[in-house]
Amino acid sequence: MSALEPCDADVAEAPGPRAVHDDTKGSVLDAAHRALSIGIVSVVLLIAFEATAVGTAMPVAARELNGVSVYAFAFSAYFTTSLFAMVLAGQWSDRSGPLGSLAAGIAAFSAGLLLSGTAGAMWLFILGRAVQGLGGGLVIVALYVVIGRAYAEHLRPAIMAAFAACWVVPSVVGPLAAGTVTEHLGWRWVFVGIPVLVVFPLALALPAIRRTASGPADPQAPVTPWDRRRILLALGISAGAGLLQYAGQELRWLSLLPAAAGVALLVPAVRDLLPHGTWRAARGLPSVILLRGIAAGAFIAAESFVPLMLVTQRGLSPTLAGFSLAAGGLTWALGSWIQARPWTEPYRERLVVLGMVLVALSIAAAPSVLITSVPVWVLAAVWALGCLGMGAVIASTSVLLMKLSAPEEVGANSAALQISDGLSNVLLLAAGGAAFAALGGGAVGHAVDAAGTTGSHPAAFAAVFLPMAGVAAAGAWVATRLGVRERA
Repeated sequence: MSALEPCDADVAEAPGPRAVHDDTKGSVLDAAHRALSIGIVSVVLLIAFEATAVGTAMPVAARELNGVSVYAFAFSAYFTTSLFAMVLAGQWSDRSGPLGSLAAGIAAFSAGLLLSGTAGAMWLFILGRAVQGLGGGLVIVALYVVIGRAYAEHLRPAIMAAFAACWVVPSVVGPLAAGTVTEHLGWRWVFVGIPVLVVFPLALALPAIRRTASGPADPQAPVTPWDRRRILLALGISAGAGLLQYAGQELRWLSLLPAAAGVALLVPAVRDLLPHGTWRAARGLPSVILLRGIAAGAFIAAESFVPLMLVTQRGLSPTLAGFSLAAGGLTWALGSWIQARPWTEPYRERLVVLGMVLVALSIAAAPSVLITSVPVWVLAAVWALGCLGMGAVIASTSVLLMKLSAPEEVGANSAALQISDGLSNVLLLAAGGAAFAALGGGAVGHAVDAAGTTGSHPAAFAAVFLPMAGVAAAGAWVATRLGVRERA
């Protein structure tokens, strides 16, 4: 699942003069909302399809571009730039409405796909992914602001449920479709084909957004100035994470210099943008935000290497490698559904602990398929269990964030949750990529290309999965610190 997964009902409401009044009439598909709902849900559906499809095509792209040694960069570049874009989109939307941020985000997202799909070198491919991240960060924040302005409170759960449902079908169909396209037409078509599909949802959504959610929340109020300090902090997080990623991939003594610079940029920015006590797992909100980062980072870092492992170590086609993760979309949705049942509320903390245990066991069991006598379906089964746990954990952190935040704090705390999510993805992907490269993972692609058979580098993959399982296990401990007295 992608860090853009819009299953978080954790965005500050931005109601203004154009916002729909809170009543009990209407639906997300009535005449007033139909075009907007279909448009924005279609945008999310395409983002979800892109996220699942790219993971399937990525191993083939990395091998063809001789970039397996920097494989993790193709994922972390997206998350690195999206960190900055999320902060920028929040201020942009508050100042002039979400329309500009959404349009710019869609344009950047499409441009990034085209750049990656036409890249002749791995560095251009990674640059395209970075441009995609800018677009993705702008889009997802703008969409939530649209929901806050254009939908009455009683309609928001329905549209959020539609967003979550958008990830089920792509999780099942996306890998199969992307694998088929990769095998028969080439991996580039997975990237260059999606921008064309964006035209229809934009044609529906943009006019409706202009009517219902454009402009500042209060047109009579003075224009809010840009918070340059917060933007600089966000830029510091992105630059620092990028420097750490670079240092981890180079693995030379000189790499200590960019690593030190990265830490110098990250530490003060993170301290100011995340709640006090986050890094020591203080009880309550800080632990909620820390847990979100641990869960998302460990799982995404591990999942990014699953298709590559299956293609290079077990000889699966891209289609079958991607399809092995398909059941995860269904179990993720099931986990989200379970945590939403009223009877689970008194046991939410225990449910989150159990979810993190499932995630840790799933990641730890994944490299068992490096043993040739272990059937590949074992990975599909254990990954589905991990996704079940993730569905419960990710949704619960959003619920707890709302529960532990005063109304005037929801926006800042939501931003902190997203930053924790994205930053952890970057840092743990950097760590996993460094371990993978250090143990010979970069030779995997060369072994396949030269001999026409899969290379054997099990230690490189184990060095990614086993530490991430340990991180997820630490998350199970953090989950025991979520319960506090409700705020007054």
